Amino acid sequence: MAQYSEAVDGVFVALADPTRRSVIRRLGRGPTSVGELAGEFPMTLPSFMKHVRTLESNGLIRTVKTGRVRTCVLNRERLALVDDWLAEQRAVWEERTDRLESLVADLMEEEQ
Repeated sequence: MAQYSEAVDGVFVALADPTRRSVIRRLGRGPTSVGELAGEFPMTLPSFMKHVRTLESNGLIRTVKTGRVRTCVLNRERLALVDDWLAEQRAVWEERTDRLESLVADLMEEEQ
């Protein structure tokens, strides 16, 4: 887990903002130009571009410029990193709750 902690931290930072989560959700349906994406949010284009740069710098999206149009594409593999991290956390907590359940069961048996 420690080997990719910094990467996971960056992804969570990027996903902490509701605008960026909305961008990710929208890109889940397919690539979209920055202009189309920006039109969905009540902010200036320079402000929106900060969100795009944050998502791109953390590897959640990539942008491709063709002529004057910059298109954003979701990097699904980067989201898989979060899924892997969550699976590890789930396993840790399941093990802990199993041990707690075992301890409680043992205590209850001793009382009887």
